[in-house]
Amino acid sequence: MSASDRDLIDFVYAEARMLDELRFEEWLNLYTDDGHYWMPLAHGQADPRLHASLMYEDKLLLRVRVERLAGQRTFSQQPKSRCHHLLQAPSVERDHPEAAPAEGRHVVRTAFHYVETRLDAQTLYAGWTTHHLVEQDGVLRIRLKRVDLVNCDAAFGNIQLFM
Repeated sequence: MSASDRDLIDFVYAEARMLDELRFEEWLNLYTDDGHYWMPLAHGQADPRLHASLMYEDKLLLRVRVERLAGQRTFSQQPKSRCHHLLQAPSVERDHPEAAPAEGRHVVRTAFHYVETRLDAQTLYAGWTTHHLVEQDGVLRIRLKRVDLVNCDAAFGNIQLFM
């Protein structure tokens, strides 16, 4: 495939739109089988296994969350939560140690504001996302999505959806 910068940037925008439109099954299919969604608990956290995280979920756990969000008996989602991503222009990180475009590995960093709402409650989060993308069978897939919140060490209520 040999993804261009435009392909990588368009991928990030398309992924955010899937989440905003609550297309979670389609979103989950963007992940590799060994993919992870990680939200560190501390600034500069280097390892999700040796330190506590707000979230560190493999594809199986993501599947469980997606099924819960779709469930008719998920009373915490009646009515359903909604979300909106406002993204700064994504930047392709060529100097990142995990980036190897010739091998089909790319890293894209995007600053964001994210709003999650349900009923009268609206919560704003800010931070940046680092997508570790790989080319598989001619398409881009997420191997790791790292979501660093500016206030990652704050006390949070339930984060219902995906940033």
